[in-house]
Amino acid sequence: MRAGLRGILYQGALRCALFALALSSGCTMTKAPPDPPVIVSANSSQGGFNPDPGTSFNSTSSQSVNIKDRSPDSDQRRRARLRMELAIGYYQDGKFAVALDELKQSLTYDPTFAEAHGVLALVYMELGERQLAEASFQKALVLAPDNSDILNNYGWFLCQNGHPGDSVQYFLKAIQNPLYNQPAKPLQNAGVCASRAGDKVAAEGYFQRSFQLDPSGPVSALNLAEIYYARGETQRARFYTSLVNKSPAANPESLWLGIRIEHQLGNGPEELSLSTQLQRSYPGSREAELQARHAYNE
Repeated sequence: MRAGLRGILYQGALRCALFALALSSGCTMTKAPPDPPVIVSANSSQGGFNPDPGTSFNSTSSQSVNIKDRSPDSDQRRRARLRMELAIGYYQDGKFAVALDELKQSLTYDPTFAEAHGVLALVYMELGERQLAEASFQKALVLAPDNSDILNNYGWFLCQNGHPGDSVQYFLKAIQNPLYNQPAKPLQNAGVCASRAGDKVAAEGYFQRSFQLDPSGPVSALNLAEIYYARGETQRARFYTSLVNKSPAANPESLWLGIRIEHQLGNGPEELSLSTQLQRSYPGSREAELQARHAYNE
């Protein structure tokens, strides 16, 4: 699959996950392109369906547990948290400069607020300020070395910036916290980044573990489908692809993979159904053009 489309779902979901989690609210995957802090937009075909994933930020339930976390917020921390939440809202609206200002005010109130440093790093990522993002992540990790969301996000930062092999350790550390309520996400990201690093065997294992924890997650499902299709295990690939294509997460890449699978299996009616869905929903896509030419092997 092409990196661009793959990154669309992954990245869009990512931004949603990131900041919706920070506000402890829900976030659903959409067909719109994502990019996020995730987000996965692999520049190589190894990342597979990169939809969400990538980053998360849960300022409450998934933090590491320590005495400080159990204590009621001080007045300074409450003020800092309020500014951080305002920043998240501005970020979601694409107002990065305002978000940056709110985060700086948040850290003026409480320079030890690890979560604010973590969100600041994500904003710097969006602005393309890699060195500043790295510095903010490092400050966040010094203050909260076991915070699962920060670990996950930093791992994604490394993966997105040329260090996929180094990133996996941070995803695996993120899931060590038994109270972390999003373990499927770091495992999914570990799969994407291990694949980018060339370790296909490890990637398959991470995707499988992620899928077992969250069978509704399209990222791991589609990556597994790609792995098995490439390996010639067509029925296994069909199982995972069908899950994605029967959900709102279906996109040109998943539909085209499903079409090729059904064609290979000789399931004409299902191939026609998926082809119709692809042409109606994404008529201008590269996948629709390939399907129209029956270019199954391109």
